Amino acid sequence: MEKIRLEILGLSSSQSQQGSFALVLGEEGRNRRLPIIIGMFEAQAIAIELEKITSNRPMTHDLFKSFAEAFNYNIHEIIISDLREGVFFAKIICSSNNSYRRIEIDSRPSDAIAIGLRFNVPIYTYEHILSEAGIVLSDEEEDAPKRKSEKKASSSGSLKEYSTEELEELLQEALAEENYEKAAKIRDEINLRNK
Repeated sequence: MEKIRLEILGLSSSQSQQGSFALVLGEEGRNRRLPIIIGMFEAQAIAIELEKITSNRPMTHDLFKSFAEAFNYNIHEIIISDLREGVFFAKIICSSNNSYRRIEIDSRPSDAIAIGLRFNVPIYTYEHILSEAGIVLSDEEEDAPKRKSEKKASSSGSLKEYSTEELEELLQEALAEENYEKAAKIRDEINLRNK
């Protein structure tokens, strides 16, 4: 399978789940986005590395890096490798300096990305994952200034109350507002109806 390179576009707190964050990955050079909901600790580990903040004591992902380097392991890439029932899976691809054999280590995407950032390695996924869970921004949405939606799904209302056409409209509005968490929920509801 051909890999698609991703870049980190943003990290924002979740409006619906306290203590959760939306990590937004984007297809490099294209307009598809892959939002992943992650925990507070993992979001902090990613943010600290993105901002190049040095903590007084090593965090878990820093410890992993020190351990790997001490035993001559190289991290080559991170792959968001699977999506099952709305849950993303990842692999850390590494090798020992003593061997050309590549090893795949299963991981949560948030941990894999936090580690990948520390090793400055690329992040990839596959087409089937982007097709199923990705959100496509139209050229207009990328260039248009942010606008307030006239029609919004209420936080207490259910997405099931909307027609598929209305959901598509809500999805475009959420994308224009860069509310990727809301967009992911709407996308999931649309996907449920298309099964």
